[in-house]
Amino acid sequence: MATLVPQPASLSSKSKIVYVDHLKVILTVLVILHHTFITYGAPGGWYYFQKTTNEFAKIPLTLFVSVNQSFFMGLFFFLSAYFIGPSYEKKGPRKFLADRLLRLGLPLVFYSLVLGPFMNYLVYYFGKGHHISFPQFLSGYDDWIDFGVLWFVAALLLFTIVYVLVRITFKNLNIKPLSVPNALAIVLFAASVGVISFLVRLVFPVGWVLHPVGFQPGHFSQYIALFTLGLVASKNNWLNTISDITGKRLGLLAARLLLFFPLFFVIEKLTHMEGSWWSGGPHWQALLYAVWEQVIGFSIIVGLLSRGRRLWNNPSARISKLSRYTFAVYIFHPLVIISVTLAISGFNIEPALKLLFVAPIVVTLSFVLGRMIVSIPGVNKIV
Repeated sequence: MATLVPQPASLSSKSKIVYVDHLKVILTVLVILHHTFITYGAPGGWYYFQKTTNEFAKIPLTLFVSVNQSFFMGLFFFLSAYFIGPSYEKKGPRKFLADRLLRLGLPLVFYSLVLGPFMNYLVYYFGKGHHISFPQFLSGYDDWIDFGVLWFVAALLLFTIVYVLVRITFKNLNIKPLSVPNALAIVLFAASVGVISFLVRLVFPVGWVLHPVGFQPGHFSQYIALFTLGLVASKNNWLNTISDITGKRLGLLAARLLLFFPLFFVIEKLTHMEGSWWSGGPHWQALLYAVWEQVIGFSIIVGLLSRGRRLWNNPSARISKLSRYTFAVYIFHPLVIISVTLAISGFNIEPALKLLFVAPIVVTLSFVLGRMIVSIPGVNKIV
């Protein structure tokens, strides 16, 4: 069965990391909520919007997606990389690459050629009021290569191909073992990733998208760093050796940095800056935000991993089932969000209040649909 993050069972029984199932479910729920929050007022790109105009409501919405963005996709890359090595060793380069091309490539084709056009049609018909048939819509459709939310799958496939090429090229490369880093080392590394992100954003500010694949280079410094760290962590068994003290310290640091977030609004008012300066450009505010983003993101990741090992490392049939659905949920959750938000778009309710009603519904329906998808014979071998 294919998932965004391979099952922990791919490792030996001695090194099984059962709590990865919990993390996959949590991260997938955050992905659904992230896009639902954007629909109703948080900053970011999406298919359909009903943005709130309430400035006070925008603050918690912005906080949620900003903190989310700081860690959730990076942790997906880290976990994916953590299990790539054992799978590569078991299957060999040819079979491993063929398997990845099938299980990651087919969803990309399906999303781009089938699901994406259909969702855009729903928005065009019901959201924008252009009442034409689906064939008529397709006759003028020109976004046939559009990975949408599956940009992550495309990036993971790209990273995986690079990994295979490196393994084939440097077959006898002997890498010295590395001990698990302490809290200070992690913070310094995160800050350095923040500086690199700031430099990248001088050219590619947050929000700049590489079409048609959907990559945002402004975030890729973290993704590349965490994918690489996932490989290193797997080789050195870091998830089984990281100190609880390190996890607690970084969890506490993340909480403190979260309290710092309102100061960004104060800085914006006091310096009379453009809001776009946070996203990139030669501004000290962009540097401050980039470093804050990476330090809080890495701190949350380590805190979650540490907490997972302490509290969630026992098998759970329910969580295991939900985890099994996560790849299908990831692929199809945009359809659920778009359908539900369009269905209630005519209700004259403050969008921020709609969010409170819609969020639990779209999370529930996304997992229900995911369960239905993985029960389809043949499809369950891909997703």
